[in-house]
Amino acid sequence: MHFSSRVDISAPNPIAAAEAAAKANGIALSKLNDSNPTRHGLAPELVPSVYTADPRGPRAAREALAAFLNTAKAVDASSPQSTSPAASEGGNERHAAFNNANTASEGVDPDALYLLSSTSEAYSWLIKLLCDAGDAVLAPKPGYPLIESIARLECVDTVEYQLQFDGSWFIDIAELERLLSEPGGERIRALVLINPNNPTGSYVKPTERARIVTLCREHGIALIADEVFFDYSLEPFPGNARLAGERGVLTFALDGFSKMLAAPHAKVGWIQVSGPAEDVAEAQRRLDVIADDYLPMSDIIAERIPALLNAAPAQTRRVGERVRNNLAKLHELLDADPNGLVSVLRAEGGWNVLLRVPSVIDENELVLRLIDEHKLTGQPGYFFDMTSNGYLAVSLLPEPDEFERGIRAVLNTVAALLR
Repeated sequence: MHFSSRVDISAPNPIAAAEAAAKANGIALSKLNDSNPTRHGLAPELVPSVYTADPRGPRAAREALAAFLNTAKAVDASSPQSTSPAASEGGNERHAAFNNANTASEGVDPDALYLLSSTSEAYSWLIKLLCDAGDAVLAPKPGYPLIESIARLECVDTVEYQLQFDGSWFIDIAELERLLSEPGGERIRALVLINPNNPTGSYVKPTERARIVTLCREHGIALIADEVFFDYSLEPFPGNARLAGERGVLTFALDGFSKMLAAPHAKVGWIQVSGPAEDVAEAQRRLDVIADDYLPMSDIIAERIPALLNAAPAQTRRVGERVRNNLAKLHELLDADPNGLVSVLRAEGGWNVLLRVPSVIDENELVLRLIDEHKLTGQPGYFFDMTSNGYLAVSLLPEPDEFERGIRAVLNTVAALLR
């Protein structure tokens, strides 16, 4: 496994080595240079805890998160493996199909978790870990343009791989093989999977996963699996599973409260590291340096994590019901439309769907007409690098009346543009 040269993992100086040895032997050293005010009775009453500066995040918060993930994993192990809405409605909100044959069965270790403010920050840390300037990561298209922007800030390129649609979305494994094998492929240090993808809503299928893990292992590249939308199944195929805990190749699984709790303002995300033991150990040795440089998560936020985790199943269920009900209403409205000009691509999971409109309609013209006549705006397909014209991304989150009003406006505007 390749790691970047930008992380300093040089041998510690003699004093640091002696301090580490004392800690390992259970010896507590006083410090003449201790400038942590919380260890000297100077913490404010509003934040009275002692600051421990654990680079992976406060231990108690990581233990609470690991317990939550392991409880969900145990529930799923005793339930039918499914990412279907029926499974979610039955209370199995978290981590459906978790006990994949190639996923670690011993449970989530708190030491495999890194707490940070967002999955965006996680991408930045991981690109620092894996890539030097001029290296590249593989990223899916269609897709949200966040990865390219973050990579650019790290002086790293993105190489696109296309998701293909043939009644449902799939990953073209042959294209991945070509991109990794052709000249320039040696610059690629990681493959990003969005499971399920946004805006296509497509999960990584079991057969795709097996071949991708093998490809990454053969080429010595890591997997970065963004699974923030995983719990929101819509019209899935059977057998989908999280990549969190994947053992076959070094894997960094990303998740957080932004989607789990529908709380982007909570600013809590995490990385779960898994894979071959030697690769994991080396990755964490280096990732600890990055995490330490950027300082651990705030204790003020971390202290609330256990309570937020307790609220997660009910909140995930609440949001899931909203998006599934709006999808059902969308199908109803499209089926009843006498013009039959608009359809929806199968959405396996997530919060968003792609509407297909006649390709003779310019996407900019459609959205500009919606703004002018209905005081509505939207995101056309080219925002996500769709390869052809005629798409509009639609959120399934709005309240039902607002959602129906928006869809009717789209249908009326499409009809008007074709008159």
